Amino acid sequence: MSRAAQYLLAVYILGHENDPPIPTNAVAETLDRSPATVTETFQRLDEDGLVEYEAYNGVTLTDAGRERAGELHETYVTISWFFRSLLELDDYEKEAMELAGLVSPTVAERLADTLPIETDATSHSDGANSSAATDYESS
Repeated sequence: MSRAAQYLLAVYILGHENDPPIPTNAVAETLDRSPATVTETFQRLDEDGLVEYEAYNGVTLTDAGRERAGELHETYVTISWFFRSLLELDDYEKEAMELAGLVSPTVAERLADTLPIETDATSHSDGANSSAATDYESS
């Protein structure tokens, strides 16, 4: 489910930034996929009951899709934080999105346990807090 997980996670994140339905092109841009590929995946996710997809209108998560995407988001935030804080990867958000659907909740919890606790005073060298760390702390 890793590919489907990426799409659910992208819709979940974009849904916090924009009102649903989320346009296919926005997801295509986020995941660096063609709109045709995104449409095909949304059609399958619609058949699985995880999204409601309408051609030319976009996609909305169903209750089941929102629940699954919320779980994926928790894992995504943990992996993002791990990649940024300990591995110091520049593209930590993209890497985390690709792995979120592959990591079990147990592994995500253990990763979270290894991460340093960040406070409001902890920040990047440019003075901005990481969105992943901030999201994780608010969970």
